[in-house]
Amino acid sequence: MAAENAIEIENVTKIYKLYEKPIDRLKESLSVRHKSYHRDFYALNRLSFTVKKGETVGIIGTNGSGKSTILKIITGVLTPTEGSVRVEGKISALLELGAGFNSDYTGIENVYMNGTMMGYSRKEMDAKLPEILDFAEIGDFVYQPVKTYSSGMFVRLAFALAINVEPEILVVDEALSVGDVFFQAKCYRRMEEIRKSGTTIVMVTHDMGSIIKYCDKVILLNKGEFIAQGSAGKMVDLYKKILAGQMDSLRAELAVMNDFSGEKTVVAERRSAGEESGPGEAVAGSGAGSETNAVLAGKKDGSGADPDGKAPLPGLMRDRMTINANREEYGDGRAEIYDLGLLDERGNVTNLLLKGEMFTIRERIRFHAPIEAPIFTYTIKDKKGTDLTGTNTMFEGTDIRPVREGDCYDVSFTQKMTLQGGEYLLSMSCTGFEHGEHVVYHRLYDVANLTVISNKNTVGVYDMEPEVTAVFQPAGESGQAAGKEGRTAGGQKKAGRPQAENR
Repeated sequence: MAAENAIEIENVTKIYKLYEKPIDRLKESLSVRHKSYHRDFYALNRLSFTVKKGETVGIIGTNGSGKSTILKIITGVLTPTEGSVRVEGKISALLELGAGFNSDYTGIENVYMNGTMMGYSRKEMDAKLPEILDFAEIGDFVYQPVKTYSSGMFVRLAFALAINVEPEILVVDEALSVGDVFFQAKCYRRMEEIRKSGTTIVMVTHDMGSIIKYCDKVILLNKGEFIAQGSAGKMVDLYKKILAGQMDSLRAELAVMNDFSGEKTVVAERRSAGEESGPGEAVAGSGAGSETNAVLAGKKDGSGADPDGKAPLPGLMRDRMTINANREEYGDGRAEIYDLGLLDERGNVTNLLLKGEMFTIRERIRFHAPIEAPIFTYTIKDKKGTDLTGTNTMFEGTDIRPVREGDCYDVSFTQKMTLQGGEYLLSMSCTGFEHGEHVVYHRLYDVANLTVISNKNTVGVYDMEPEVTAVFQPAGESGQAAGKEGRTAGGQKKAGRPQAENR
């Protein structure tokens, strides 16, 4: 095992035997001819990856991808059918919270019992106990049997125990959503502390915000198979493709990618077998149509010519914007976002917006097939890939008519810019629901940058635009007079604001 690695997973396979009827298990065990009555289910299939010491690694994928299975194999709860697992360091696991608790024991007794199972002495647990109890915040209930606890108290104690024993490796499986919002905030703060202290963390969660915030590297799984690994933002985008049912195009895309360091972005998707790329096609979409790609990307000489090599298309907003040549796009081709633009308060098409002003995100969509209920969306992300804001016509209750082949929609989202000054990325899509399934007709990831200029930045992601009142009280002034002055100063009406706003 390499000295810099904390965990090494090599060709790990986990197979479960599935029987149609319980009696089949007995028949198979008693069969003289060793007849098989089961079928093999591969929870994991030849999975390999490494985790370096001090690294925070996220494992993402849809339900049934094998995420929890690999965590249980790392912690020794499960044994792999094939392959090897090497771990260097003391592990604390947050798998099924409280799984090792005895319901008849008190909270204190369970803390000591689990500490012993982790390899700590009674003296070491005595030193850790005050911190554990202070973190759990369950009061005197710690002296009662845990079977009397509410579910919230139970998981709080389990989380407090696992996260406060100073592990060298922390394994977390969907455990950061326990308790109320205040306890969750404390859990996140504690996670950040141990991450900065150099603890190796392997985490599984469906919260993509946590993945992007904490993880140095992300591993993407699907149906027990390794798909890709790389930077958090990149892997989250690939994960969204799987959610949108784009696995086939994703596999074709991965076949032409040779770098998952996060430095490169996906710039091509293979087209159908035997079909060659058309002229002027900067990015090949998975069915979105070469016309869309050529129109959005333009020719490399910047002429903006249409896919047939004719004169530049008139009135296209994207010709006056900076469009990301390395964006990702895909869809089933029934719709195409052929033009898009960012408009400032004065109606100018620009990538540069002023904080505090109204602006419009506009997209033009052409349809190549009938669609009953299309949905138009936009999302603004930061440079790390975190979704900051966004909406769609379904959320907003916009009346969208069914469309036929050849129809077009021109959709505008107008709102006030309250994000802090900085650089952001714009994504947009045309999607829908058919027979209860989410369908992507055309999606553009990080299609354009968005620069916000501000002469006043506050703390955090966006500005809540507070109205600030400060009342000065001179030294020696009586409390009664000061109170009278405070009422007078605080009650003054600002120009252009109704009195009721200051109440």
